[in-house]
Parts: sequence; structure tokens; C-alpha cells
Amino acid sequence: MKRRHFLGYSFLFLIGCSTATQTGNNPLKPGKPELLRFTVTDEQGIEALTENYGTFRQALQEVLQTPIEFVPVESYTAAAVALQSNQVDLLLTGPSEYVVINARTDAKPLIGIARQDYYSIIVVPEESEIESLNQLQGKTISMKKPGSTSGHLGPTKLLLDAGLKPNENYQVKMLGSSEGMQALAEGQVDAWGGSKTDYESYKVSGKRFREIEQTSPLPDDLFVVSDLLDAEVVAEYKQRIIGNQDKLIEALVTGETTQKYKGSRFVAVTDADYDIIRDVYEEIGEGDLIR
Repeated sequence: MKRRHFLGYSFLFLIGCSTATQTGNNPLKPGKPELLRFTVTDEQGIEALTENYGTFRQALQEVLQTPIEFVPVESYTAAAVALQSNQVDLLLTGPSEYVVINARTDAKPLIGIARQDYYSIIVVPEESEIESLNQLQGKTISMKKPGSTSGHLGPTKLLLDAGLKPNENYQVKMLGSSEGMQALAEGQVDAWGGSKTDYESYKVSGKRFREIEQTSPLPDDLFVVSDLLDAEVVAEYKQRIIGNQDKLIEALVTGETTQKYKGSRFVAVTDADYDIIRDVYEEIGEGDLIR
């Protein structure tokens, strides 16, 4: 079992996660749990969880016929701690976060969320002489933040496939999406790499850009379940989610931070679907994160 210890995280974190942690699910008792403890790795605090996922939580517990309680966490590493210690049963996370969590726990994919236009692109100013990726040799590229699937690993994959290695053949500035687009418009960087949806959202008024490459669709965001849940129950949950996905997607997109899931659908996923993310981590020298 891959239940590794996380140095630097106090057990006090586990005490403070949720009142539900005091009555955790019994791993020795088969069958449907009395309560599912649920978290989202990119939402911090119970208020954010409630505001953005409260409607979805209500719909999901109706579909699964199991009460669901929020367990706030500070980060995806904290979520892994909670999974290790039987404090969380179900979590929603991104592809990059999943491969790190999976390396440290025995948690398994439950279901994926296939998002519209979920791929990475690299753009340059319209007047730029750069026409292809190999012309970014020696250039500076703005990206979102380290570990972002669409805002870092996706663009990096494109550049690696073109024979360009980060900090060896080009320089990266992690500036965020909107700030990165502004930096491109002002000529502070030569190109911008990020998600298609961020590009559409953060275009700079009066500036025109040109896309020079895009990835294939990126691996899906996904719900992950604790390995302590009964396999037959997990299979039932998956079937119920797919069978009620219109209701669940409608409830999911009611939050301010969940608009990215508009037009999405629930799809079956396997661990192997995320090997492309592991490959990029290995190629950029961050393989220890996923082992």
C-alpha cells in the first residue's frame, strides 16, 4: 500500500478538517458508508466549498443516496494526508494533482469530467516573426503556475515534443494567466502558454495574438475515491453518476469557480489516462513528485 508519510504536516490538520473526521468510515465494514466526506483540492475553506459546490453536494448525495459532508483542505498535498488517514472518502482534483496524490495513496479514479476546449495552446503577438515552436529557442515564455495542467504541463509538453527543454532552450516566467497575457501584450515575453479557455478570458483589449500550436485534449479532471470504500459500492456510484449526469452537471456549474465545467460530461477514466502527465514530470526533472 502506498500510504506514505508527509513530513511537515501536523496531525492537528486532521483534527481541524471537519467534525465528520471524528466518526470516520470503518474500513473493516463492507457496504455503503453512512457518510461520504468530500473535498475539492483547489478550494480552501468551508465557505468556498459551500458557495461553489453546495448545490452540487446536495444533488450528488441525492443521486448516490448517501449523505455527503464537506471536509476543507488547504492544498492537494493536504488532501492526500486526509486520504491516507481515512479523513476523506471522495475528492475532486485536477490531472496534475491526481498523479501526485496517486503516488502517495491507494486512492482510485471514480469518474472523470470531460471539459469543453480543455487543451493548452501557445500564442505569440500577431506581428511576431515566430511561426513555429522551434523558433522559440532562446525565447521567454509566460506560463500560469508550476504544476498547472493546462497552464504549465500542457505547454511544456508541446515544447518538449518540439525538442525544447525548459531553462535550457527557453526561459519560463510563471506570471499567472491574465498577468502573463498582459506581459505578452507589453513585449515583456515572447510567447504565452496556457489553456484555451484562459486565453479567451484574458485577451488584452486592442491587442491581437496568433496561436502557433495546441495540444490534444488534456486528461480530465476527476473524482477520486478512497481505497477503503467497497469496490461494489464504488461501481454503483459510478453508474449512478453517469446515469444522472445532466442533473449533476447542472448543479455543478452553479458556483463562481465551477463555470469551467459548463458543457462538460462525466466519462469513465483509468489511471493510465494520466501517464502523459507523469511523462512530463519525468522529463522536466520532477519525477520524485510522482513516485
